[in-house]
Amino acid sequence: MTVEAPVAAAPEVDQVPTGTSARDVVWTRNKTTLYRYRPVAPRAHATPVLLVYALINRPYILDLRPDNSFVRHLLEQGYDVFLIDWGRPGWEDRGVTLDELVGEHLPKAVERMGRAGAGDGYTLFGYCMGGTFSAIHAALQPTGVRNLVALTTPVDFSHAGAHGIWTDPRHFDAAALADSLGNVSGSLIDLGNKLLKPVANFVDVHVSMLDRLFAGKDMTSWRAMNQWVNDSVPFPAAAFIQWIEGFYQQNLLARHGLTIGGQPVRLSAITAPLLNIAGSKDHIVPPAMARPLNDLVASRDSEYLELPAGHVGLLAGSGARDMLWPKVTDWLDARSD
Repeated sequence: MTVEAPVAAAPEVDQVPTGTSARDVVWTRNKTTLYRYRPVAPRAHATPVLLVYALINRPYILDLRPDNSFVRHLLEQGYDVFLIDWGRPGWEDRGVTLDELVGEHLPKAVERMGRAGAGDGYTLFGYCMGGTFSAIHAALQPTGVRNLVALTTPVDFSHAGAHGIWTDPRHFDAAALADSLGNVSGSLIDLGNKLLKPVANFVDVHVSMLDRLFAGKDMTSWRAMNQWVNDSVPFPAAAFIQWIEGFYQQNLLARHGLTIGGQPVRLSAITAPLLNIAGSKDHIVPPAMARPLNDLVASRDSEYLELPAGHVGLLAGSGARDMLWPKVTDWLDARSD
């Protein structure tokens, strides 16, 4: 039975409502929840879309505000839209692994989509780490994956830039950090990301805020984005160790050495149409980390698209509605019926 979920929690005094598109809970396991968004237009495409986001920050960046919502854009184009939300881990989740999340929760969510009447085939839309998870799932269970859209998706970690330097095993012990902290604080990870561009993240953002205030502009969109940026999520300790050691330090995915749940992950098993999108200004997932996915899969229908935007601005910036969103749905429209 589908259980109705609260559409949006009552905002605190200093918050604005985010993630307000109406949705229902389809399935839960531990902290993971599968949502299905309520339609706003007649269904026009046979293939549903499953949105997969990262373990850090909250997935409402995909549905930030009613006037800045990729989710709503998909709904308006007649897509059946699902979202997997990994939730907010607690201390009791410090032993949760990627094998459990990617190898068990993600396939179960897909199964529940089918039981909810979504059909047999589906599109995977993965953002950031969620794109990596989507590619792994498509490699392990290619049956049913009709399309794969990877947005700012890290695949080849030998090109990780500053993150690669910071996580170098010669001076970064992921296991020692996770063992001492339990779960790794989302604010600690967020600080690391902000330090990649300290002037932009600690100075320019406040200058922009003051400029808008003095110009008398509406601050709602700025506040919503700032709210999301600072709404961090803890990284389960065991999964964090796997992510740093297996991906950043050993580059197992690109080197065909990764296993999930005892199964070897071979990206060459992916044959579904692939749309791989990177941002030329992305300092978190530089294009060199994302581009190799097209060479690693066996998809005959494979496209790489690089747009002039950063990691977050690509999806939810002021130009995303005109630059990214229609490119995604135009591509999907031809492959979803």
